Amino acid sequence: MTKKLKRIAVMLDLQWLYKRHAAIFVGMQQYAEKNCWDTIIDEFVHNPSPRRKGMPIGYDGIIARVNRPLALFARAHDIPIVNVWPSSPARNLVPGVFPDSTLTGRLMAEHLLARGLRNFATLTPNKNVDNILEVREMTRLFNEAGFSCNSRLIPQNPWQDLNHWRKTENIIDSWMDEWKLPIGVYVNGESEGRMIVQACRRRGWIVPADVSIIAGKNEEVFCEHPRPSLTSVEIGYDRIGYEAAHFLDRLMNGETPPEKPILIPPQGLVVRESTDFFAVDNPLVAAALAYISANCHKPIGPDKVAEAVGAETRTLQNYFQKVLGRPIATEIRRVRIERAKRELTQSKSLLYEIAHIVGFGEEKRLYEIFKREVGISPSEYRNQRQMENKS
Repeated sequence: MTKKLKRIAVMLDLQWLYKRHAAIFVGMQQYAEKNCWDTIIDEFVHNPSPRRKGMPIGYDGIIARVNRPLALFARAHDIPIVNVWPSSPARNLVPGVFPDSTLTGRLMAEHLLARGLRNFATLTPNKNVDNILEVREMTRLFNEAGFSCNSRLIPQNPWQDLNHWRKTENIIDSWMDEWKLPIGVYVNGESEGRMIVQACRRRGWIVPADVSIIAGKNEEVFCEHPRPSLTSVEIGYDRIGYEAAHFLDRLMNGETPPEKPILIPPQGLVVRESTDFFAVDNPLVAAALAYISANCHKPIGPDKVAEAVGAETRTLQNYFQKVLGRPIATEIRRVRIERAKRELTQSKSLLYEIAHIVGFGEEKRLYEIFKREVGISPSEYRNQRQMENKS
């Protein structure tokens, strides 16, 4: 007897080919193909009538950017459903799999702080839950470091019409009037990031020397062209799609959903030209930071760094402590750990290879330092951020 295929409805607004739509579909489809699901794109799941002749209306499960009518429809028909839309009005009504936006905010804040910046600003829409959580965590970390953050809200869709566009431009202009340079900026979307770059040019400000920008969720076409390329966060939306499908499978098999949504850590920060800068007033410290960034894969220490910038080690140590609040060795270790994080999430290199690539030399030393500084082992970090090969 042939096993009946599970019929899964997919409602992801796939006319918008952003990663938060298309990549979730790709990840979900990877799981579906492994498990021989029959997936049906149906952007009107909650409105089953009228239907074409002969078209069945029954679904075994639904993966969707869930609106309230769909949540009520799924509940009324007892159909397992998984939500992948963080700002969904039905976020608290149905189980969900979302990006861990608090971790994303932390990742961005730590990157900007590590550049030596002391002034910060954010620009996000006024209703996106993921942006709210990101900015909240960024602001917390900036305040913890003794700095403030100038956060501004813009319309949800600046391109809706000319009035929305002009309103957004006016908000950006007044927001930028309040900046103190150099400044680190987070903008929710790549298109808005390009608007900031253009506004900086009109004012004669240089990216990244005056304004360091993190923009969006790594839509490569907008991030990489035109120059300067934009630093961005790679969420790993395919992992969210895969985990949503795996979660739905468990729900269809009778598992009780957890009270809180499943949160997936970001895959990492893709660093490009828009934050390739160290904002420190001391030229020796700036030169030393640049040297460490370019040479951390080599067996360097405080003496080597001081020699490279033409300074006495003790003098440079004092400057580092005064300007950055940490010694040279701590900065070398921090840069190596950040690079190890990127290798762990963005490559398939073995741990001993990563240890060599980032400058720790031996796998044992990578393990010891990474575990002490990050709180988990390199393997655990990789497993949390890369999509697991589940059967």
